[in-house]
Amino acid sequence: MSVIARVLRGSVLSLGLAAIVVAFPTSAMANSVVSSSPTAGSVLVTAPNAVTITTATTLMDQGNTVTVTDSQGKQVDDGSLAISDATAIIGMRPLTQTGVYTVTYSLLALNDAPLTGTFTFVYNAPAVITSPTPTASPTLLPVPSTNTSTDSLIIVLLVASGVIFLLLVWYAIYIIREFKNKKPKRK
Repeated sequence: MSVIARVLRGSVLSLGLAAIVVAFPTSAMANSVVSSSPTAGSVLVTAPNAVTITTATTLMDQGNTVTVTDSQGKQVDDGSLAISDATAIIGMRPLTQTGVYTVTYSLLALNDAPLTGTFTFVYNAPAVITSPTPTASPTLLPVPSTNTSTDSLIIVLLVASGVIFLLLVWYAIYIIREFKNKKPKRK
């Protein structure tokens, strides 16, 4: 096999390996639930007005579902699902009965399999439910955040691909110089 053919074969194999690493990230980068409010298994004495699920990666705006049901399977969320970066927030109807409540979710992140699951929390209703008096409060706007894990991964991949490219260029120049310095044998 000639020197140029070996260089080309090595370059193609290196580029193929780099493409596979970029195209098929490891399962360690898969989306997962980072936190929830109320937390799984918690016992509440105050009814939540919303259920929040925060994931490791940014969620898509469309296609996500979160439902909250009571122990009889009756839906107790109000259906107002909001997505903000990596957080899904579902509004709740007022809870009036003590019991176990189940949160079922299916969350979608770009280039990732759906993140599905369930968790429960217990609500202990007071003997007498009083209606709170409404008070005005300032509306807080969500602060844009960056997904540092994705940014870090992209930076590492770019640096690695730059190093690989420079090594391939250096290796090609080295092989070409060696090939030119060899004098062909005459018979």
